[in-house]
Amino acid sequence: MSNRLAYLRRLTASGAVAAALLAPAALVATTAGPALAQEQVQKGGTLNVIVQPEPPILVLGLNQQGPTQTVAGKIYEGLLRYDHDLNPMPGLAESWEVSPDGLTYTFKLRPNAKWHDGTPFTAKDVVFTTAKFLPEVHPRARANFSHVESVTAPDDHTVTFKLKQPFPAFMKAFEVSSAPMMPAHIYDGTDYKQNPKNSTPIGTGPFKFQQWVKGSHIHLVRNGDYYLDGKPYLDGIYFRVIPDAASRALALESGQVDISQYNDVEPFDVPRLKELPHLTMTTKGYEFVAPLSWIEINTRSAPLEDKRFRQALAHGLNREFIRDRIWFGLGRVATGPVNSVTPFHEPDVPEYEYDTDKAEELLDEMGLEPNGSGVRAEITLTPMPYGETWARLGEYIKQSWGKIGVKVNLESTDVAGWVQKVSNWDYQTTNNFVYQYGDPSLGVARTYISDNIRKGVMFSNTMGYSNPKVDELFAKAAVENDAGQRGAQLSEAQKILVGDMPVIWLLEMEFPTFVNKRVHNAVTTAIGTSENFADTWVEKK
Repeated sequence: MSNRLAYLRRLTASGAVAAALLAPAALVATTAGPALAQEQVQKGGTLNVIVQPEPPILVLGLNQQGPTQTVAGKIYEGLLRYDHDLNPMPGLAESWEVSPDGLTYTFKLRPNAKWHDGTPFTAKDVVFTTAKFLPEVHPRARANFSHVESVTAPDDHTVTFKLKQPFPAFMKAFEVSSAPMMPAHIYDGTDYKQNPKNSTPIGTGPFKFQQWVKGSHIHLVRNGDYYLDGKPYLDGIYFRVIPDAASRALALESGQVDISQYNDVEPFDVPRLKELPHLTMTTKGYEFVAPLSWIEINTRSAPLEDKRFRQALAHGLNREFIRDRIWFGLGRVATGPVNSVTPFHEPDVPEYEYDTDKAEELLDEMGLEPNGSGVRAEITLTPMPYGETWARLGEYIKQSWGKIGVKVNLESTDVAGWVQKVSNWDYQTTNNFVYQYGDPSLGVARTYISDNIRKGVMFSNTMGYSNPKVDELFAKAAVENDAGQRGAQLSEAQKILVGDMPVIWLLEMEFPTFVNKRVHNAVTTAIGTSENFADTWVEKK
């Protein structure tokens, strides 16, 4: 996987890129198995999809939370899409070239794409989105496009990015939540967050906004002027707001809804739902985000500032038990900071097997002797308030660490309180999961580098971990054009991190996506049900 960019550059140099890129007609065959014969596809019909919690807004450029993307990923589009192996595919860009030195990226845009109000989509929109809109309001995009020296539009359907230095991860920066294209004619010159059009989002996608009944549903309808002939196949989509987990499972069971994703279904409901004859389950479609769960540690807090204590805590957990008994087999035991489905994953790192004797040896080495009650140290765990499974994990952690003499006090919060505590470093340990966004330079480095220790900012380096060598390796890897050199730098960084244990990695998470069997092509790319559903169709009842 690490050689794909080099491969594209060789094709560019030889003039063969255009031939190597997939045409839209071949896209379904590549991403979803053999293409269906046209007569097999049934046009029309409506989907019912769970969305939870209810999105705060549907303008994807302004909010990238999961529920927002579930809905808005059908309204807005990025320049590129990505298959399950994270290879780039056409989106609003129908082809692209990368210069051999990795400094120039040229995208050819689809000539017939339009915004939902009928205004043509042009290179002007791409320049506005990437040079003005996203750097102001989108934290992840701000970092990605900070590598850009200039973005220009030679003509209405060509965009050229010139980088300050090589940034190989740049090809992963154009997924729809990372860089949703925004209409310049609506937003340029306005206060983006207060624009009155935010309540009626306008994109280029296969579905248009129709109605939002707060607390009930969001209704999207077919874009009859979509640039891919004959698509989308569906007449519309209803996104049903169902706050209660038991009610969501019942809605799938009864056929009231057709699709669930991410955390919609509690893991303990999965075995029962898998047995239902009208449902299928898949864990595909999360390769781009590659969720990784961990126990986050405030390394500023004693005794957690000592890596031996953190290592002891790691040895005090049975992660196979966590996977099998708490997550009911969903996921893989994590070995380090890079998910194994993400490029440059390094498997050869120190291992922290479940070993209470080893844990106690490390605590002895620190001089933490047990008192009369067998307690060597006392810490607080603030479980992530995301449902019953995370609460069960908190109880398991408390019991497990108690066996090695570490007393755990569980601290309950609501979502807002939890975010405030963690982002402001007012915690000792918590559990969390993060996304990787297709490349370590995009989704991994941000968690561990010293200059991303930003109080009040969630999903930054809230642990306070700092290692100059790790900073140096991630900085070099971000701009290294040679895939082999880059791999070596990222490998070394992972080995250091696993030794330092700033977090305790638990699982490479696998979310269960349930789909009614009458629905076809629901999961075709690396972002699964967050994709635009242009290829999705339903069998008529």
